[in-house]
Parts: sequence; structure tokens; C-alpha cells
Amino acid sequence: MAVLLQIKQACKSYGSQVLLDHADAIISEDVKVGFVGRNGAGKSTLLRILLGEEELDSGEVIRNSNLRLGYLRQHDPFLPGESAIEFLMRDSNQPDWKCGEIAGRFELKGAYLEGPLSQLSGGWQTRVKLAALLLHEPNLLLLDEPTNFLDLRTQILLEHFLRTYEQGCLIVSHDRAFLGATCSHTLDLSRGKLTMYPGKVDAYLNYVAEQKKYVERSNEAIQAKRKQLEEFVAKNKARASTATQAKSKSKQLERLELIEVDGADANATIRAPQVEPRKGPALKCREVAIGYGERTVAKEITLEIDHGTRAAIVGDNGQGKTTFLRTIVDSLKPMAGDISWGYGCNVGVYAQHVYTTLPEQRTVLEYLESEAAIGTKAQEILDIAGAMLFRGEHVNKRIGVLSGGERARLCMAGLLLSQHNILVLDEPGNHLDVETVEALADALINYRGTVILTTHDRHFMQRVATSVIEVRDGRVTDYSGGYEAYLYYVNKEIDDGEREAAKPGAKTGIPKNAVAITKKPTASSRRQPKEIRKEISTTEKLIAKLDGEKKEVNALFLAATDVKESQKLHEQLTEVTEKLTAAEERWCELQEELGEEA
Repeated sequence: MAVLLQIKQACKSYGSQVLLDHADAIISEDVKVGFVGRNGAGKSTLLRILLGEEELDSGEVIRNSNLRLGYLRQHDPFLPGESAIEFLMRDSNQPDWKCGEIAGRFELKGAYLEGPLSQLSGGWQTRVKLAALLLHEPNLLLLDEPTNFLDLRTQILLEHFLRTYEQGCLIVSHDRAFLGATCSHTLDLSRGKLTMYPGKVDAYLNYVAEQKKYVERSNEAIQAKRKQLEEFVAKNKARASTATQAKSKSKQLERLELIEVDGADANATIRAPQVEPRKGPALKCREVAIGYGERTVAKEITLEIDHGTRAAIVGDNGQGKTTFLRTIVDSLKPMAGDISWGYGCNVGVYAQHVYTTLPEQRTVLEYLESEAAIGTKAQEILDIAGAMLFRGEHVNKRIGVLSGGERARLCMAGLLLSQHNILVLDEPGNHLDVETVEALADALINYRGTVILTTHDRHFMQRVATSVIEVRDGRVTDYSGGYEAYLYYVNKEIDDGEREAAKPGAKTGIPKNAVAITKKPTASSRRQPKEIRKEISTTEKLIAKLDGEKKEVNALFLAATDVKESQKLHEQLTEVTEKLTAAEERWCELQEELGEEA
């Protein structure tokens, strides 16, 4: 397996802020790597260095001569009035049939392909940019927060594509569900060091947590031993009969050193507003129509959200999720119908139109003190400020000099310190890192009030939401069955579309390396349950064997210091991981087959 990029002894600083401190990493072909780290750690800076847009202070990036980088552009490279097919042909210099084939992978066809790009939502425009990216045939994709502002269907479609994409990827994302579904390896940037972990992001975070627990237990034991030795030395150093022993114990004491905890990055401390639970409907909508000016986005909306519910508002971009949220909080007036909040509802809002109107002259600390519930302790305010990355002197910054992301985090901090018993949150995790998003999810789960939210982070939604409301095709529907059932429904819809596209004579393109759809066996060709169980047993033995091999190779890889040896072990680990994944997928198929026979 060829090495596409090697980062050696990389150093990069901005003033006193050290982003890279003699960092090393290897990125190989055909490996999909999830790139994680705290906000401000330097992930985007490293991507710019890999793209050649910035230089290292020292160290080097060694690029394979065959490297072809592909970067998902955040700006819109479209010309006025240009259609998707026209843009793809202009950008790639490829013929229309080739552009149409690649566009088909992202369901770009008909009016989406031939109509004006300016009329497409952000999610559909991102599909066009992804298609353009592939037409340049890169062998390493660099994706910086690709799921931000993408609707659920586009996210799942991107996942489907990446799972069958045979080239390498380096993906920066705070969306654990997306990284878990697409990446086999995890690269972490923390305190200037890069750590490559040969496993998925959840496994890596568990590994880090276990390592931290081990270090903390070791330090506790060292502290206890220190105390014991100090007491012995203090009692015996003055006695002639025990002075030699005391001297020996003193030397032992000098050699006892605490293990440095890789955790100077404090975990976010977040608590939701402390409120009393209520019963009955929190929000009622009766025959409501929403929209702007003369344009109706959705109509005939009739629903109720009960107190204590955590409702996720879902739907494709451009369908009206944010319009619905702005209407229920009276930022937009309904075009028709009636919206009413229950008695005693105190609604707090987190949305762009709110955090762009913060008081410019106040400092961060002054604003949080004014928003905090009466009786909130000063340390609690500082804890929330720190969780939102306002630490030390940053709490004395004036709001007028804060960036958009900093204002968003400040608004969230103020909301969490309040006494609101209703929280309306529009994309609450967009400006937060993985650890802070997790802490926010924990806080909302423990919150005794009502939450109405939109988010593109499926891991966050899956943890937090207790109900799903879909905005689609001019309707707002309270979806029965919860988030898992809704996700199954969306996946099935996409799978059905891919099956349709794979039929003979279909015009839309389909990845050549897509998994073949096996026809359901006829009654005469079906296997007996006994045969299926036998193969299940054989497969389970293979899984156990491969899992053991993976653990052995992984232990060697983590301990290796030689670059060549690390690369060799990395290749072994990738190979055994692929075999294990294939065996696990086969086991699932056999279980389904057995269920059909039952």
C-alpha cells in the first residue's frame, strides 16, 4: 500500500499558540481517515498546509509523485445562470456523458442537472461540487466538515458514495455518526501532536478514555506510595539506626514521578437550565401556513408538542425547517392559522438571527452574568464559558470583536445559564467540537424542560431526540416511530433509488464498484435453515479468529517506533480489518436469510 502523504516533524505556530509541535503522520492510499480534534487545535490549518496554501515553520510534508489531491470547495465556483451540467463540463473539460454519469451518483438528473444552479439549495449545490471533485479523479479526498448544512438525505448519499469509493480520504468532521459510517481510521490532533489510530472514531475515543483512567489510577497509586515514603523519611532520617534506610527511601521518593495526564484539554462542563417539569401541550399549531412574502413554504400544519419532549425537526435543505422554527418563536409571522404556547412557557432561542444581535459593547463575562439565572454561582458561569472556549482573558473580550462562531457559542452559553423551560435550537452543534457536542447532548438529555431542535449531526440527534417532525413537500408531519424508524425510512428510499438506477437501461450513472443487489432466491433455490446455521457457525469462528489477529497486530502497531515497521504493521492491520468487516457483513446477511426462512 503506497504512502500518499508523510508529515515529518511538522511545526506551526501563530504567535504563542502552538498548533503543530514536531508532529508526524502517514496517510496511505485507499484508507479513509477521520480527522478529529478540539476547535482551534489546527485541523483546518493542517489541511491548508497539505494543499500548499500555507507553509510549515519547520519540518516537511512528503508527497507521493502520483498524489492527486481533491478538495471540497466551501465557496461557490458557479457562473451566473449556469446549470450543473454546464458547470461540470467547464470545470472538468469532460464530455457531457461523463459529467452526467458522475452526476448520477449524487442523484443529479433532470431539472437538478439542467436547470439554473442558483435555484438549487445548499445541499444540492454541494452534490454538484462533489461531482466536480470526482471528475478530476483524485486519489486523496480532503473534506473539511462536509456534513455542515447538508440535509439528511445528502449526508446519507455522501456516506453511500464514500463507502464504495476506492481511493483515500481525510475527513474533518465533528459528526461521529458520519465518521463512524465512512472512516476506518482516526487521526487526532491534540496539543500539537498527531496520533493515527487504526480504528473508528468511537473505538478511538473509548481508547483515549481508558488510557486516561489508567493514568489516573497509576497516579493515585504513586501519590499513595509518595505519602508512605515521605512519612517514613520524616520519622527515621534523624535516627542513627534508621538514617541509612531513610536515605534509601528518599532516593526512591525522588524517582517516583507522576505520569503526565494527556488531558490538559479540560472536558466541557455543561448543565442545562434547572427547571421544574411540566405536563400537557407545550406548543399547539392549528392549520398554520409558513413562508416569506407571497411564497408559501408549508401549509395546513396541525400538531402538538408536549412538555418534556425533545423534538427533532428534520427535512431536506430548502424544505422549510428553519422557517418553521422562526415562525413558532414569532421571528416570522404565520401566513395563516394559529400558534400558541402553553401556560408558563419561557422560550429560549438559539438561531443565527439571535446571535447576530448580541450587545456589542458588553464583554463575554458581562453578557453571561446578565443572562444567568438568579443565584447562579460565579464558578458555574466560568465553567459554561470555558466549555464554549472562553477561557482566561477571553472572558473579558468585547462582543463587538468576536467572530461569528464565537458569538454563536456565547449565545449558547447564555441560553444554558438561563431559566428557560423551552429551548428552540437551530443547529446547536455547528460551532462545537466532538467533546463539547457530547457534553451538550448529555445536558439536554438531563434537561427537564422541552427541546425543539434542528441538527445535521445524526449521532447528536439519535442521542437527544425523543420524537421526529418532518418538513417536506409543503407539509409538516409529526413522524410516528422515532428517529431510528425515520432513518430506516430514508435509507430505504435511497437504496430503492439506487436499485432503480441499477436496472438495465437506466440513464443515471452508478458507481462501478457499487455492491451488487442480489435477487431474492426463489422457493426452489432457497437453502435449508440447517445449512444457513452451519455457515453462521463457521463465520462466527472466522470472526473470532480475525478479531484476535486484529488485536495482536494493533498492539504491535501501537508499540512500534520504527517508521518502516509501523507502515508494515499498518498494512497488516488494514488487511485484517477488511477481512473482519467482510465476515461481519456476511454474518448479518446470514441472519437475515435465516429470518426469512423461519
